[in-house]
Amino acid sequence: MPAFATLGASKIKAVIGYLRVLQGQNQDASIPGDAQRGKSLFFGQAGCAKCHMINGVGGFLGADLSSYASKASIEDIRSAITDPNKDLDPQARTVLVTTREGRKFMGIARNEDNFSLQLQSLDGTFHLLRKSDLEHLEYQPKSLMPSDYGSVLNRAELDDLVSYLVSTARAAKQTQASGEKSKGDEEND
Repeated sequence: MPAFATLGASKIKAVIGYLRVLQGQNQDASIPGDAQRGKSLFFGQAGCAKCHMINGVGGFLGADLSSYASKASIEDIRSAITDPNKDLDPQARTVLVTTREGRKFMGIARNEDNFSLQLQSLDGTFHLLRKSDLEHLEYQPKSLMPSDYGSVLNRAELDDLVSYLVSTARAAKQTQASGEKSKGDEEND
């Protein structure tokens, strides 16, 4: 890697800022959108809170998004909302099950071994199923998350939603940093 001293302090700072944006860690990056409107969308019209939780409020079928945006760039967050099947985590795939009695379930596999499957269905109920009792077990290459947010929400609403996720993650990071600082102060006393 070449030495960067020839760039000068201002250009080095710009490169560092750009790298932090790519890592989703730039605290100073301007984020389009309004976090308050994004919160209203998250818990209202967009229906994100039916499956996802933020700061202990919301559903638990999807991932807890309280600090999600601290590890993702703005474009990655937008892409995760508008194209949830891109780079899909295998553990987030939709599972379809039909028992030998004809009962059908759809949800997410929470635990699985050679003999059993623990499935969480869309209503949040956990079903412990023996594989020997299953007629059909199918893992679909798609998420339970709706894939139409890119057309259902306009650009401004997507910006608002992203802004809310980023502001929530920043607040969680600040709270964590304050807690660690307080803990360090107590240990020094």
